[in-house]
Amino acid sequence: MSAAEPSYADRPPLPRWLKRNVPPGGTGQFTSKVLDRLGLQTVCRHAKCPNRMECYAQKTATFMILGKVCTRSCRFCSVEKGRPDPPEPDEPRRVAEAVKALGLKHVVITCVSRDDLPDGGAEHFVRTIGEVRRLTDATIEVLPSDFAGNAAAVDRLIQAAPQVYNYNLETVPRLFPVVRDPRTNYAWSLEIFRRVRRRNPSIALKSGLILGLGETSDELLDALAELYAAGCRLLTLGQYLQPSPQHLPVVRYLPPEEFTHLGELARRIGFTHVAAGPFVRSSYHAAAMWAAECAARSQAVGSEGCPEPVSSSADFIGRNR
Repeated sequence: MSAAEPSYADRPPLPRWLKRNVPPGGTGQFTSKVLDRLGLQTVCRHAKCPNRMECYAQKTATFMILGKVCTRSCRFCSVEKGRPDPPEPDEPRRVAEAVKALGLKHVVITCVSRDDLPDGGAEHFVRTIGEVRRLTDATIEVLPSDFAGNAAAVDRLIQAAPQVYNYNLETVPRLFPVVRDPRTNYAWSLEIFRRVRRRNPSIALKSGLILGLGETSDELLDALAELYAAGCRLLTLGQYLQPSPQHLPVVRYLPPEEFTHLGELARRIGFTHVAAGPFVRSSYHAAAMWAAECAARSQAVGSEGCPEPVSSSADFIGRNR
């Protein structure tokens, strides 16, 4: 921590809108048992997501493949850092079995960064997509790493044709060196979106940023404009919450009405679907956002634009306008 950064003890007090009731005991037990039985990791658990119990209660989770130890040291993230074990060959099958057991119609699969692997784990990711498609009819949203600038690895994932390619920008360019691991590159992050758009324009492009790290409104809007120019159309904006004293401190808690305003500005830029709120995370209500995108595509082409995984697209659009 630099001398300019506030200490954990000096962090702003938690505002009322970030205080939640503890869910009733037993909530989400079915999901937890499925995950434990199959020995699977979730970003919900390892990233200390504030929505975990809500999502587990709805029998959904964001699967985290390639282990639970990340080779990057981003200062906002609570996922364990270090030297990971080799990928588990049967993990793709186990993920698919969990998707089937939970009855998911849309699944989000993310991963730790694996700079120790030549392809960053891209082939393991592709195998997981294949197994999910073999056992289920679920639509697939991937949330991979940046593959350390390995264009061939990104291309391999594009070839697997997930319905949604999600890569989180996380923050504005000025804060990239502070928030992200030094090996993460802002220019390459934007190039990922351009690359996916060029090679398979039917894949929906999605990104997310966490706010309250010291970014200015102008910096945020500039970053959103660059994301849009790169081809991204689906967006999430949420509040950064400090996982521990060892992580970056919160500079500011944004009130819900400010998130609403930022969501409106993002739509004016051109983003088709935006989820913005204090508890929003990149895969929060991902199925509903995908359903809303499907509905919009269907209207645009006058026919069925893509398979709709849930029936709540209208609710999603209403909640996030």
